[in-house]
Amino acid sequence: MDIAAFIGIFLGIGAIIGGNLTEGGNITHLVQLSAGIIVFGGTLGATLLSFSVRDILNAIKSLGMVFGRSSAAPGEVIEDILGLLVKARKMGLLTLESQVKTIDNAFLRKGLSLVIDGIPPAMIKEILSQEIFTYEETYRKASKVYESAGGFAPTIGILGAVLGLIQVMRNVTDPSKIGGGIAVAFVATIYGVGSANLLFIPIGKKIMNRLNEEIFVRELIVEGVLGVESGVNPYFLKARLNAFLAEHEKQ
Repeated sequence: MDIAAFIGIFLGIGAIIGGNLTEGGNITHLVQLSAGIIVFGGTLGATLLSFSVRDILNAIKSLGMVFGRSSAAPGEVIEDILGLLVKARKMGLLTLESQVKTIDNAFLRKGLSLVIDGIPPAMIKEILSQEIFTYEETYRKASKVYESAGGFAPTIGILGAVLGLIQVMRNVTDPSKIGGGIAVAFVATIYGVGSANLLFIPIGKKIMNRLNEEIFVRELIVEGVLGVESGVNPYFLKARLNAFLAEHEKQ
């Protein structure tokens, strides 16, 4: 579980609520059902119109990437690969078959399974590279779903504000209804701007950051799996993977 993500959400929303209370406001002042229906319903509708159902479902699944734990550390992956290489050099590749099932990383598990099945190195690299490409495309679209929602929400919030002001003008002769209309107008703007900048856009950026980390780990695994398949010297493979890691950290 990513504690920073939860802290970020609670801190952002808490700052707004706390500021409102400091100014003498009340939490109930920020709760407007009609404003919520306009902003969140309108944002959802615009997002559904912009993307396919599959993209929306993938975006929902990608929340696990935002709030779940990050991928395995590159250093740990390197050590796992080197351990497998040493064992394969001593006892043969087929001895890894019983150990593959115990590996947590699904991508590493798949790469080693291809090696054990005797797939040629060029084909192994092609298969794993294609999987990385598909994975990247899926989560890039998921990120765009949230970024697009972050673009729609403020505009729809303004639309909600205009609708609220229309109600104010229609009931200008009835002072008892003016306050409610103005409340909907301003709260709709808060919902739109707040949800965009505190939820949708940050979630999209977090997905991209996690995606970049995962892609690097997978590219590292591809290099390691090919090293295991070729039976290269462990010291050489370790130096190669560490250089790969150092270059990534430098960037």
